[in-house]
Amino acid sequence: MSITDPIANLLTIINNGNKVKKEYVDVHSSKIKVELVRILKENGYVSNYKIIRDNKQNVIHILLAYKDGTSVIKKLHRISKPSLRIYKKHEEIKRVLNGYGMAIVSTSKGVMTDKQAREQKIGGELICEVW
Repeated sequence: MSITDPIANLLTIINNGNKVKKEYVDVHSSKIKVELVRILKENGYVSNYKIIRDNKQNVIHILLAYKDGTSVIKKLHRISKPSLRIYKKHEEIKRVLNGYGMAIVSTSKGVMTDKQAREQKIGGELICEVW
């Protein structure tokens, strides 16, 4: 079985892990996945992560974040898909839930939050939203 959308697969694994209150989840590593998880950690949506090196494809070990027994992530979903890419100029990038959540944007200067993209006046592909 081939995975046609590895980013959606990452988001699904994190969502499913949160639903069953797993302590951690493991996903195959790629540069974009590591950047997405880094941003989730920097913004408190996951506790921590580490890259486990092996001889083939490395694995990202993601520690999920909970507050009072409830997942910090309420919703994590894909916006741009391989079949339908969604690109926005910086002024078109909307705040997620009036700033309560965030979007992750892939720009020409790397992967960043929607807030960082608006501050730097850079548009890009809207990868996902989280709150």
